[in-house]
Amino acid sequence: MVDSPQLPLGTSHRDRLIAGLAQSIRERGYRATKITDIVAHARTSRRSFYEQFEDRDDCFLALFDTLGDVLAAAVAEAVDPAAPWEAQVDQALGAYLDAIAAEPELTVSFHREMPALGERGAARQRAGIESFAELLMRLVATESMQREGIEPVSRAKAVMLVGGMRELVAHTVESGEGLDEVRVAAAEVIKGALAPEHVRPAGH
Repeated sequence: MVDSPQLPLGTSHRDRLIAGLAQSIRERGYRATKITDIVAHARTSRRSFYEQFEDRDDCFLALFDTLGDVLAAAVAEAVDPAAPWEAQVDQALGAYLDAIAAEPELTVSFHREMPALGERGAARQRAGIESFAELLMRLVATESMQREGIEPVSRAKAVMLVGGMRELVAHTVESGEGLDEVRVAAAEVIKGALAPEHVRPAGH
C-alpha cells in the first residue's frame, strides 16, 4: 500500500482500509474500485472491511471526512498569527491549495461521486463546509487580526467563502487546469471580504 503524505493515517484496520480506498481511487477511480481492491491495498480481509464499514460508500464517506480533517489541520498549522493579516490569508490559502493539488484524483472523485450518494453525501458535504467555515471564523477572530482592524466574520459570509472556494477548486481540478489562477482570484476575493473598511476598494 502506498501512503500519501497528505493522508497520514494510523495502523488500525479502519485507517488502513481508508488509505486502501484512497490508493485505489488514485489508480482507477471510485466507480471502478471494488472492495477486493480496497482490502488488497490495506492488506486485510473482506471480513475486516465489513467489521468497519457497511459498504463501499460508507468507506468513501469516511475517506471524505478524513481528508477534510487533514486539510483543516494543514491550514491551521500553516497560519502564523504574528504575521500581517494579508500574509495569514496567503498562508491559509496556500496550505489548502497545495494539499488539494497533491490529491487531484480524490478531489475529482469527491466532486463527481458525492451527489450520487443522496442525502448521506449531501449531509457530509454540508458538514464539511460548516467545519471549514468555523475554522475561517476562528482564524479571523484572533487578537492579531483585531489589532489590524479585521472584524469577525459572520457564519453566512464564512459559508459563502468556503462553499464558493470548494466549487471553484473542484471545477478547476476536474477540468485538468492548474490552480495558479485560483490562488490569485481566491486571495483577491478573500482579502476583499476581510479588509478593514478604510482599505476596501469602492463597491466592496
